[in-house]
Amino acid sequence: MLCIFLHNLETILPVHSCNTVVGPLAKSEHAPKSIEFDNDQPTEEELNSLRRVPDNIPTGGYLVAFIELTERFAYYGLSAYPPPQPDSARNNGKDDPLLPGALGLGQSTATALQYFWQFWCYITPVFGAIVADQYIGKYNTIMVFAGIYAFGLLVLVTTAIPQAVEGGRAFGGLIASILIIGLGTGGIKANVAPLIAEQYRSRGPFIRTLNSGARVIVDPDVTIQRLYMVYYWCINLGSLSGIATVYLELKVGFWAAYLLPFCVFFVGIFTLVVGRKYYVTAMPQGSVILCAFKVWWIALRNKGNMEVAKPSHQVANGGKYKTLWPEEFVDELRRSLVACRVFVFYPIYWVCYGQMVSNFVSQAGTMETHGIPNDVILNVGALTIIIFIPIMERLVYPALRTIGIQFKPITRITWGFFFASGAMAYASGCQKMIYNAGPCYDNPRGCLNGAVPNHVHVAVQAPSYALIGISEIFASITGLEYAYTKAPTNMKSFIMSLFLLTNAVGSALGVAVSPTSVHPKLVWTFSGLSIATAVTGIAFWVLFRRYNDTEEEMNAAGREKQQEVLRSVAGEKEEGWGGAA
Repeated sequence: MLCIFLHNLETILPVHSCNTVVGPLAKSEHAPKSIEFDNDQPTEEELNSLRRVPDNIPTGGYLVAFIELTERFAYYGLSAYPPPQPDSARNNGKDDPLLPGALGLGQSTATALQYFWQFWCYITPVFGAIVADQYIGKYNTIMVFAGIYAFGLLVLVTTAIPQAVEGGRAFGGLIASILIIGLGTGGIKANVAPLIAEQYRSRGPFIRTLNSGARVIVDPDVTIQRLYMVYYWCINLGSLSGIATVYLELKVGFWAAYLLPFCVFFVGIFTLVVGRKYYVTAMPQGSVILCAFKVWWIALRNKGNMEVAKPSHQVANGGKYKTLWPEEFVDELRRSLVACRVFVFYPIYWVCYGQMVSNFVSQAGTMETHGIPNDVILNVGALTIIIFIPIMERLVYPALRTIGIQFKPITRITWGFFFASGAMAYASGCQKMIYNAGPCYDNPRGCLNGAVPNHVHVAVQAPSYALIGISEIFASITGLEYAYTKAPTNMKSFIMSLFLLTNAVGSALGVAVSPTSVHPKLVWTFSGLSIATAVTGIAFWVLFRRYNDTEEEMNAAGREKQQEVLRSVAGEKEEGWGGAA
């Protein structure tokens, strides 16, 4: 492991200043060996009439998706420690054998810990993004943080062995591993998501003739959409690790449940190293993030007018501010602000999503599980995504495009909010069903020494998970896509981290409402989330639907800059950073 990191640290790049002229792609084995620009550009009439299809996904894209699969296998495999369970299910401090957990934390405490875990894992990507965009690049950042992640997994495995649990070291090991693994996953997630899209070197829409003789438009926006569908499919395939680790914890022990993710994660590291020659990776742009904040600060001091931050404006008006960035960088930042406005509404969505690994698991523990651990059924959400992503990507979306319905990002995100609201409404009804059933009614597992759940089959929960899974296809995948397409060329990781940060804010909101996660208030908890999410979805649509009209224009502007990067790699001149006023 040490040899791998020493090998990769040799390639770490130096820090550049704002006015350093560097090519945004490394001229090494990472760069494309040849770049062809298709001249068969569609006319305006063809753009409006021909069917749009995705381009082929490069090998590097699939390799990056596999790396994310192994990371998510490890991440979700850790959900076994500890599953939140009803306080009433604990018998004299010992866990119910059907509701496994080593620490006996109870529902309220475990729910809060789950939310803290999510909060930490989604705030650390900001740090990982800064390291990548400003200092060492995405690939090197992933390697470094993968080492941190692996060390955290090692801490978790060693403190979960029976001797450590009996010696009282398990809780300390859990907290330490949460902090270490959370830092590691942040550095990986902020960079893997933009790295997979970066593998596709967009050249703008062009016409392709199929074997059938039909002429279609190969649309880079549709290709990016497909890439993130593949990426998210791999995420959820990896998340099924929870099924294996839950049974390992039940039949063998927690140490075995964590040893499996530890081993699988090293397969991802091996793939990252061996597949290096297939990746297209970007050089860091030095102090680009600091420059971005300076642009935003200049705009803020001038009543939001970002034109003031352009070098040409400063030259024409006396040069009050020193501007060490290219002219088009300000336009790129303006486009990224569109994404940031859209992201503001996501925390409410993530509170709903967080119910899957907290209150839904607790709810299952109050139902008849028939010998199935209460945290197995949460995999219904992942299975829904695995089944429906190919259906949406291969059938539904192409069918909509064929009849002229583009189903653009703002529309998809809005539908994601509505499906999440439906999931919470169904969970509320499910909880009401539990309260109406015996033997403990509105205090499930609160009678008969907590040995008997209320007489409702756990399968009744399944539609809640399925609805959340469908909502992810619309809201979460589109959010990743939006973060990548709207971000400046050299700030992909940073803007992606801001999108991931909304999940952390959602987790913080979840912690704030976790005191309501007690019986008999859960009906109102789920109902309130359903109403709040529906209202948020309506407000989101009203405020942002106009962005659908400019979607292609904004993406085309981003591709124009990307094509400049491609031509730079191909040997043509690239305008660098350095114009100063």
